[in-house]
Amino acid sequence: MAKDGSVENATWPMPKFRFEVDLGTQLKGVAFQEVSGMEAEAQIIEYRKSNSKEFTTEKMPGLVKYGNVIMKRGIFVNDNTFWNWFEEISMNTIARRTVLIKLLDENGKVTMQWQLDNAWPTKISGTDLKSDGNEVAVDTLEIAHEKLTITNGA
Repeated sequence: MAKDGSVENATWPMPKFRFEVDLGTQLKGVAFQEVSGMEAEAQIIEYRKSNSKEFTTEKMPGLVKYGNVIMKRGIFVNDNTFWNWFEEISMNTIARRTVLIKLLDENGKVTMQWQLDNAWPTKISGTDLKSDGNEVAVDTLEIAHEKLTITNGA
């Protein structure tokens, strides 16, 4: 709450339920049910100088490793977008894309954006089928990428 006690001046965390994804130039504003795995990790290099008086190692940051991003989306009639992208993989060649994941405010304005560079589908899972189920059919797409950049909206 603000110092003057008014709620309208307070800063609140962003809700996470309004977002959209751009999968390259031709697929903008794709609606997903869930996006997870946007993470980066610096590997640890342990080193000990030979003349160190301490009987311990120094820890230094090494290479940065990015986790795969997992996206879930409902299946629509005659929409094979994920499968078509996945089928482009052939012996070390794939159409890599820049993927943008955008967190939106209540007016649809981008407040935060995650950019995945050189992204490509590494795994796709079709929905499970159950004769007694009443859930929506969902495809799961796992995307590998080489860099994650986060920017804030204007």
